[in-house]
Amino acid sequence: MTDTAKQQKQALRRRFRALRNALSRSERQRAGREIVRRLKPLIRRGKTTAIYWPSGSEADLRPLLRTAAARRAEIRLPYIVAGSRRMWFTPYTEGAKPERARGRGTLCIPQFAGGKVRADRLDVIILPVVAADRNGCRLGQAGGYYDASLAACRFRRPLALAAGFACQLADELPREAHDILLDGFVSERHNLRFTRRR
Repeated sequence: MTDTAKQQKQALRRRFRALRNALSRSERQRAGREIVRRLKPLIRRGKTTAIYWPSGSEADLRPLLRTAAARRAEIRLPYIVAGSRRMWFTPYTEGAKPERARGRGTLCIPQFAGGKVRADRLDVIILPVVAADRNGCRLGQAGGYYDASLAACRFRRPLALAAGFACQLADELPREAHDILLDGFVSERHNLRFTRRR
């Protein structure tokens, strides 16, 4: 990444995090309920969907865990192994206790034990975003985990949808060669689908 691109992305992250953080708790909860409602049709028996565990002010998708249990659908959560950017995904069952957590403070994300699979074994993956644009470009936390995991899917790639608040949708974001485009973006106001491109 060039210094200019890196600086541009850092500035955009600050801007969109500030917009997300400016939402009141009640606004986030209300919007989160609508986002979950829009995502529920994806949770189906016989399908495997990965969601994220919310960090900080991210949209909270955990109500989908109850939906999955009621529909006997499989939900998986990302599992990061030290030294690798390519994620595994482990199953979540109601009431499960985390094996360990990564990060600290409000960014402490639980990691659950269980049979690990790679992204190409998923039907749908719902990704967190700092921002997304109308072309399917995603601005994440800068770790590169989701991009690396999706890029490694050689024969089958899951439907990749970002979930976030309406204020996180940009007209256009900078894109680099390693950035994997989304198949869609879901917010409390949007249910966008994009034509998959390389």
